[in-house]
Amino acid sequence: MTTAAIILIVVVALAFDFTNGFHDAANAIATSISTRALTPRVALGMSAILNLIGAAVSTRVAGTVGKGIVAAPQGSRGLALVFAAVIGAIAWNLLTWYFGLPSSSSHALIGGLVGAAVVTKAGFNAVHWSGVIDKVVIPMVISPLVGVAAAFVLMLVILWVFQRAKPGPMNKGFRYLQTLSAAAMSYSHGTQDAQKTMGVITLALVTGGYIHSFRVPAWVIFSAAAAMAAGTYAGGWRIIRTLGRRIIQLDPPRGFAAEATSSAVLLTAAHFGAPVSTTHVITSAVMGAGATRRISAVRWGVAANIVLAWIFTIPGAAVTAALVHLAVMPIAG
Repeated sequence: MTTAAIILIVVVALAFDFTNGFHDAANAIATSISTRALTPRVALGMSAILNLIGAAVSTRVAGTVGKGIVAAPQGSRGLALVFAAVIGAIAWNLLTWYFGLPSSSSHALIGGLVGAAVVTKAGFNAVHWSGVIDKVVIPMVISPLVGVAAAFVLMLVILWVFQRAKPGPMNKGFRYLQTLSAAAMSYSHGTQDAQKTMGVITLALVTGGYIHSFRVPAWVIFSAAAAMAAGTYAGGWRIIRTLGRRIIQLDPPRGFAAEATSSAVLLTAAHFGAPVSTTHVITSAVMGAGATRRISAVRWGVAANIVLAWIFTIPGAAVTAALVHLAVMPIAG
């Protein structure tokens, strides 16, 4: 029974990783597609490969998700918790994808873990609240603010440096630079998002008694990275349109500014093991870079809907996961 449950969790977790890939593909390549720096398939292919490489580099974020969010009980009850968390995250991913909203897959998974944990016998004590606040809530608030401010400042610097440049040659040059910034964004996305799935699968292996300490096995790293890359190549066109065109019509310099600042924020967060949202960072950076044209150039109504999706992601996924966990608990025993 335990073996079958772990296999089921691995399959479901990799399915979540796949949905994370097509849901968050927009994070890495939407701006490059909207500015015509890259064709859609070239952008998605490059993003998939660099997601794969980035996912295999480090497991610090995986450790935070697997050890620092909840204390899962051993055995079948712990496996039921992990299963419910992933189902809750998948449900939220599909809902926001349907409406074209770039919400956070990372926070959906974390919300799922918290929601499933609070309906266990330990209740709210099953959640490491200090870890949630320090590693999730604080970075969740700070990272978008840094993204919007850094992109705004970088774009002002670009405008000042190239104030005498002709628009045509300047845009052509920044399209080439966007290839590099999109690559950096894809790599940094891999260092963040695939790590969460690795953490959940490893948590299931620990609670099921298959491994005795939290150390991510090589096969988990490879399978999570591959699932993320496959999902990225599948593409999430609804969200690509929202991020690339509906917030603001970007030009190549602004696309470069948004991608460059976002990748820097994400790589810094990954270094410290903080599971920040790639979606929050790039969306905020797009707003910051776009606002240098004029504040009214940003479609703030669309931005407000995105922020609402951010706010409801953790509680929405938590409620869904809690209901799933309550349904499967009688089976788990």
